Amino acid sequence: MSSLARSNTNPSQASRRRTMVTPEGISLPITVGSRGARIGALLLDFTFLYLGMTLIFILFALLVGSLFSTVLDGMEEQISGLGEFFIVVIILFAFVARYAYFLSMEMGPRGATWGKRIVGLRVAARDGGRLTAEAVIARNLIRDIELFLPLAFISGASGGDGGNAGLAAAIWFAIFLGFPLLNKDALRAGDLIAGTWVVEAPRTRLADTMSTQGAAKGTSGLTGTKYEFGEEELSIYGEHELQTLERLLRNDNDDALVSVHQTICHKIGWAPGAGDERAFLEAFYNQLRARLEADMRFGKRKANKFS
Repeated sequence: MSSLARSNTNPSQASRRRTMVTPEGISLPITVGSRGARIGALLLDFTFLYLGMTLIFILFALLVGSLFSTVLDGMEEQISGLGEFFIVVIILFAFVARYAYFLSMEMGPRGATWGKRIVGLRVAARDGGRLTAEAVIARNLIRDIELFLPLAFISGASGGDGGNAGLAAAIWFAIFLGFPLLNKDALRAGDLIAGTWVVEAPRTRLADTMSTQGAAKGTSGLTGTKYEFGEEELSIYGEHELQTLERLLRNDNDDALVSVHQTICHKIGWAPGAGDERAFLEAFYNQLRARLEADMRFGKRKANKFS
């Protein structure tokens, strides 16, 4: 899921606003990432990726060169064979590094690569649930069909290679390149198959009331009620639910706060009450975050309520 920035008058952003319904039945406002931002994020990602690979190749070449230069002196055939072997290794490494980069980062808690983080985007499941490893793998495997094969076929067709078959293949694969332009949510073919979309995740600081410094107090400024939650009550949720609650508090949607307040109360066995939902949720958020951060210091992580 992704947070939505405070409302503004930008017509382009207004046309990209959607409502996401979570499996718990909670409606969350989100903003679909713009096509320009997605292109920018992809260019940044490939810049980071290939700069990193280039640096590794240079270091590897220097190491191998210093190690084998004297051994292979005058052995032309062996040098030729070794060169071919290194070319194969480089191709395999580039393939693995590319997939490892996208998969590892989009499977992380932020659901975003470095490029997406810079431009303020993240990947989210369209059904409002948690982003699964299967979905991330599917959307990235399709990228070869969407991006690399079209470029290869178009390049070959423009050079006169492949004849009519090459030209037809180039047109077919070019459809994948233009696919995000043909739907209002800017979905790639990979997004359709994986059930994902890319939404805005602006980097905004939490308000003072959401700081863990006040976690021990948890006192309502409206009613004076002191909210304190035990280990068993806080253990039912994980990082995913914490992030969802953070976005709800940041968006300040009264209806959503009431719905989430009731859901959490039923989960932990509290009487829901009414009129003090935000103070309750802020206290629960602060204490849950403090608990999760404390666990992480000891190497324990709880990704979500299912783990």
